[in-house]
Amino acid sequence: MDLDVLVIGGVGIDTIVHVPTLPLPDRETIHVAPVESYVGHTGHGVVLGCHRLGLQPALADVIGDDAEGRRICSAYDELGLPLAIALHPSGTRRSVNLVSPDGSRLALYDGRHPTGMWVDPVLWRDWTGRARHVHVSIMDFARRALPDVLAAGCTVSTDLHDWDGENEYHRDFAQSADVVFVSTSALRDKAVDWIFASGRAQVVVAMAGADGSYLHVRGEDPIHLPAVDLPGRPVVDTNGAGDAYVAAFLTTWLDGRSYYEAATAGTIAGAWACGSPGTHTDLITAEQLMLLNR
Repeated sequence: MDLDVLVIGGVGIDTIVHVPTLPLPDRETIHVAPVESYVGHTGHGVVLGCHRLGLQPALADVIGDDAEGRRICSAYDELGLPLAIALHPSGTRRSVNLVSPDGSRLALYDGRHPTGMWVDPVLWRDWTGRARHVHVSIMDFARRALPDVLAAGCTVSTDLHDWDGENEYHRDFAQSADVVFVSTSALRDKAVDWIFASGRAQVVVAMAGADGSYLHVRGEDPIHLPAVDLPGRPVVDTNGAGDAYVAAFLTTWLDGRSYYEAATAGTIAGAWACGSPGTHTDLITAEQLMLLNR
């Protein structure tokens, strides 16, 4: 094996707009700070976070033959990270993220790709047998990779984001993963119980933003890990915090440490990501995490 983590799906371009407040005031024109754009989205955040923490990750995804897609390819060339792509005429995913002064955000997501889009499985099959772990983003095309990933015998994770516990779209991903990440923002009662009862998950991490996260290990009582404040690094932008958490959790867990230690590392990495503007502009390194996680 020559890959630590293969991420399937989830790269795009984020446009960040800093706004005076959320929700926006009812005005025709609102003056904002300079608008910036970044290579971002959830899969890329996990890849870049793992890379910064010393792992060898790779990304397999569908993008467009457009300026945004070429920007992504160029970024991966500069990073020296493996990238397998398939091109689709619908183009590259995009998101316009409105960020308020306290760092909270509203994402206007343009997923572009049509439901049921067919992708040649060669996109991921060449790499699934070479990876210790596969993280599958909840792109519709990526659900078709799940049987191949499970057949390869590696461990699997996914991030269900703002799943409510009932939407059928997410269930294939939830049932196939050993490690499930999910936001508490819309999560209903008993959703975590359903994941354990219906799938193979050994751990579910429910991320709750400023309230920290909740670690659910199969057969054990849940543990609440409060959010941390990092001295000299106030919250300015929450874009990418969840992806940073996932990357640090996976890196720590794949190093043979406990779920609790992994969640603690994720908590610190998520807080660190909130201290820089933009998406994935300053993710924590292994050295920085070690110094803060004593």
